[in-house]
Amino acid sequence: MNTSIIKAIEERQTINLFDASRCIDDAQIQELVRLATTAPTAFNLQNWRFIAVRSAEAKARLRAMAWDQAKVTEAAVTFILCGQLADHRSLERRLTPSVEAGFMPESMLPLWESAAKGLYFEQPQRQRDEAIRTATFGAGTLIHAAKAMGLGSSPMIGFDAEAVAQAFSLAEDEIPVMLLTVGHPLPGNWPQKPRRPVEDVLTLV
Repeated sequence: MNTSIIKAIEERQTINLFDASRCIDDAQIQELVRLATTAPTAFNLQNWRFIAVRSAEAKARLRAMAWDQAKVTEAAVTFILCGQLADHRSLERRLTPSVEAGFMPESMLPLWESAAKGLYFEQPQRQRDEAIRTATFGAGTLIHAAKAMGLGSSPMIGFDAEAVAQAFSLAEDEIPVMLLTVGHPLPGNWPQKPRRPVEDVLTLV
C-alpha cells in the first residue's frame, strides 16, 4: 500500500486563502497539467483542455466573471477546465500512440471507433456528459498533483460560463466545466471538513 498517496488524499484541503506574493513558474504549470492528463477518459478520448490563467490582467478579467471571488487573483494560477464534446472522429489520433507503443493491436482501432460512434454520434446529451466527466477526472487529478507539489487548490463552480467561454475564446465544442485555483496556501485555511460516515454512502450488494 502506498501510504504517501493515502496521506495526501486524507490531508488535502480546499484552499481559499492564497499568498498572492508567491508565483509558480510555467514549468510547474506544465507539470501540473502533464500529471492531470494521466487521468482516465472514455475510449482514451482525452477530450479536455486546460487554460492556465496566470497574468494579472487575465486573472482580473476572470475574477469579474467569477462573482468577484478574491482567490481567482490571489492564487498563482487559475485553471479553466474545459471538457470537449465527445467525438468518435478523434479516436484514431488518440489511440495511434498506443498502437505504436506495441500494446494495442491496430485491428482494435476501427472497433473502438465504431463503438464510440454508436455511443456519441448525434447524441448531444451523451457528448456533453462525457465532456463534463472528462474535465472532472482531470480536475481531480490536478488537485492531488498540486498537493503532491506542496501547493493548495480550490475547485470553483461560481462563475458565468457563457462569459468565460466568450472571453477566453473557447471553441464551440468546449464547455468550461469548472475553475481550479492553485497556489501557495496562507495560514488560516480550514482543514478538510468532516465527511459523512461510510455506512451512510456505501451499499454492498
